[in-house]
Amino acid sequence: GNVEAAKAIGAAVAKKALEKGITEVVFDRGGYIYHGRVAALAEAAREAGLKF
Repeated sequence: GNVEAAKAIGAAVAKKALEKGITEVVFDRGGYIYHGRVAALAEAAREAGLKF
């Protein structure tokens, strides 16, 4: 489903960022909480090595 796709995207984004030497990113939630697909994407990126 969409959450699984978000996890895959998060991992892919983290891999590409790390290849370019980017290790730390800011995820602006705009005052909203993490949930659903956004949480899955962020968690996968963290697990792949990006720092938030």
